[in-house]
Amino acid sequence: MNSLSPALERAKLAWRRSPAPRFLAWWGAELAALLPAALRTRLLRGPEVLLLSAHADGLRVRRERTGDVLAQIPWSARPEEQRASFARACAGIDPADRRLVLLLPPACALRRRLYLPPAAASDLRRVLGYEIDRQTPFKPEQVWYDVRVLDAESTPEQLAAGLIVAPRKQTEPLLEQLRGLHIVPDAVDVCLDANFIGRLGVNLLPPEQRPRRAQPRRRINLALAAACVILIVLVLLQWLDNRRAALDEMQTQVDALRIQAKQAASLREELVNAAGASGFLVARKRATPSPLMVLRDLTQRLPGDTWLQRFSMDNQGQITMQGESAKAASLIDALRDSALLTEPKLQGVIQPDPQTGKEHFDLAAQLRGGGSNPRAR
Repeated sequence: MNSLSPALERAKLAWRRSPAPRFLAWWGAELAALLPAALRTRLLRGPEVLLLSAHADGLRVRRERTGDVLAQIPWSARPEEQRASFARACAGIDPADRRLVLLLPPACALRRRLYLPPAAASDLRRVLGYEIDRQTPFKPEQVWYDVRVLDAESTPEQLAAGLIVAPRKQTEPLLEQLRGLHIVPDAVDVCLDANFIGRLGVNLLPPEQRPRRAQPRRRINLALAAACVILIVLVLLQWLDNRRAALDEMQTQVDALRIQAKQAASLREELVNAAGASGFLVARKRATPSPLMVLRDLTQRLPGDTWLQRFSMDNQGQITMQGESAKAASLIDALRDSALLTEPKLQGVIQPDPQTGKEHFDLAAQLRGGGSNPRAR
C-alpha cells in the first residue's frame, strides 16, 4: 500500500490541477438547479460545519454555511453549563453530519510559500516537514503543520506549495480545554483575518490525532457511482448491439444491391451485344445491294432478246440465273462491267430451243461485297 501512495498523490495532484473538477462542479450545479428546492436542499446538504473560535470572553460557535452564531459560551461559566450550551447549539444536527473546526487567529500561525520540483508532490507533507527548521524558527516536534498545493502559482516545471505551522504550546492547551467540555474538533484551521471571517482550508492536527468518523453518505455515493458505471456499461453494450444490428441490416441491403447490380450489368452487356449485332447487320445490309437493285442492273445490261425464267440470290451473295437469249455466250461480256456483280460465268451446256430459236442458259455470278439478305427469287 505504501508503494502506491506516491502514485496516488501524483494522481490527486494531476486531478486538482486539471479543468475536470471545475467542469464537474459547474455541471453538478446546473443539474442541481433542475431539482425541486426541497430535494435539492436535502441532497446538497452535506456535512454541517461548525466553526469554533476562542475569544477573551469565551468560545463562540458559528455555523459556516449561514454564518449564524449558535452559541456564545463564556469561559467563566461552570463546565456543566458550558457543555449544556454547546449541546443546545448542536441541537437538530445529526452527529454523523457534524464537523467541528477550531479556528486560530492569523497571529498564531506562520505561513511560508515554497517552490519545489513536481516530484515532491508524491509525499508533499513529508518533504515540507524537513523544511520546518529551515523556514521557521521552530523544530518539527514543536509545531503542528499542514501543507497545500497552490495550483494558481504552480507550473509544469515547479510546484508551488504553502506551509502553515502553529506552535503546539499555543494550540494544545486550548484543545485540552475543549476536550474537557467533550468538544473534540475534527480540524484545526487558521482564519484569514483577525475577525475570524474565512479560513485557509487546512488541518493542522497531526494525522494520528484526527478523529475518524463514519461517512454513510460515502457508501451511498460509492453505490450510486457503481450503479452509474453499470448503467454506462449497459448503455455502451446496447449501443454496440444497435450498431451491430444496423450493420447487419446494411450488409443485407448491400448484398441485395450487389445482386441487382450484377443483374443490371448482365442486362447491360446483353443490350450492348444486341445493339452491336443489330448495328453490324444494319451496316452490312446497307453495304449489300438489294435484289431489286440487282434486277435493275441486269435489266439495263442484258440485251433486249434475253429474258429470265429464274433468278435467285442467297445469303452469301451467290446469284444464279436461268433463261433464254439469242446469244447466250455474249451475256458474260455484258455483265463483266457490272458494278454489282462479279465473276459471271455460264454453268453447264448452252442448249438451243427449237421452238423459240433461242439458247437456253444457266448463268452464275457473285455479288460484290458479299451478302446478308435472305434468299430472293
